[in-house]
Amino acid sequence: MVTSMPEAKAPLTLFYREGCHLCEDMEAQLYELLDAGSFALQKVDIDSSSDLHAAYNVRVPVLFCGQVEVCEHFLDLQALRTALAVA
Repeated sequence: MVTSMPEAKAPLTLFYREGCHLCEDMEAQLYELLDAGSFALQKVDIDSSSDLHAAYNVRVPVLFCGQVEVCEHFLDLQALRTALAVA
């Protein structure tokens, strides 16, 4: 008997700031443009850590696929699709 393994969801990490309209837009676009079952989104508030704040303060939102930085400020759908293809 052959059983299928569940497909792994692509790990996406969104570094964001609470109240940032660009961050809210990028998250909304992820759910609008990708199949919600194809990725697992982890959101990280950069204001929760001084190190994260220093690293991403003026860059948010920043999206990673696994360990690869995909885009910042605005969703780059082509770059994301490329990253998802190798994830």
